[in-house]
Amino acid sequence: MKTNKVVTFGEIMMRLSTERHLRFPQAESFKTTYGGGEFNVAVSLANYGITAEFVTRLPKNDLGYSAVKEMRKLNVQNHNVVFGGDRLGLYFLETGASTRASNVIYDRANSSMATIQKGTIDWEDVFKDATWFHWSGITAAISESAADECYEAIKVAHKLGLTISTDLNYRSKLWQYGKEPKDMMPRLLEFSNIILGDIDTAYFMLGLEKVNPDYQAKNVLPSQYDELFKLCPNLKQVVTTLRYSVSASYQRIGGVLYNGTNLYHADIQDVTPVIDRVGSGDAFMGGLIYGLLEENGNEQRALNIAVAACCLKHTVSGDYNLITVEEIEKLLDGDFSGKVSR
Repeated sequence: MKTNKVVTFGEIMMRLSTERHLRFPQAESFKTTYGGGEFNVAVSLANYGITAEFVTRLPKNDLGYSAVKEMRKLNVQNHNVVFGGDRLGLYFLETGASTRASNVIYDRANSSMATIQKGTIDWEDVFKDATWFHWSGITAAISESAADECYEAIKVAHKLGLTISTDLNYRSKLWQYGKEPKDMMPRLLEFSNIILGDIDTAYFMLGLEKVNPDYQAKNVLPSQYDELFKLCPNLKQVVTTLRYSVSASYQRIGGVLYNGTNLYHADIQDVTPVIDRVGSGDAFMGGLIYGLLEENGNEQRALNIAVAACCLKHTVSGDYNLITVEEIEKLLDGDFSGKVSR
């Protein structure tokens, strides 16, 4: 029996964030780390003991080599990273507090990943020992050529029988190359087995009218998901992170999973104070993949793990969810005390 191995594909960026909740005009220096949605998922899975590989394109310079060192440090495989292009993508983060929201400025135009061309990566070779492929709507958003290469990966993953998961990850600031999500995403989502995102984002990306589901009242109707199953014939599960943002420092997190027959809910959890919200959706995705792989088909348990992972990520500075399975289990067992472990 093949051992579980998850391959993710996307862009790793250098993250430059203001410290101590300073605004951009106040900052005299920035804290430098790395991050990116698909890479963050790989880091979570590696933390949980799952073999995870990240595939990307990096510039052949010290910044690109530093990104590879970051992958190695976090036990994420990088055998199929390719080098080319001129620059590493960047993003700047101004961390909000209380009633002031966080703000992100992207600087990733013409990055090595944005200029990747179809056929750059030998996906047959990449997937030869893999069981799962994960991608997100961010890759489709950064350039048409990146979307095309992602589609090549999806087709090969489907042909080889890998499970394919997708985080819709709509970023309005990124769709700047003349295409809209509805122009690119339908073909990319055709082979997805698991989609993470809210119903209206999925409908928007597929060119459908919104249905405005009432998540707050736990009044989501299975019929509101059914159109997705018709348009995505390989779909097995649709999952939604429920996020009620009381303020930048106080979030309430839950989740919904629908498998075409049964609708599961995870209880809402209070998260306050928030240390760093960025990457919390990726933490949810990483927890969900781990739960679906390790919990023998127990979808309720997988959803609960995803919500716990998401909640715990809010307590960790940086993009990655540096949380262990043991810490997730502790939270699932009802221990919210935060007492020192001695």
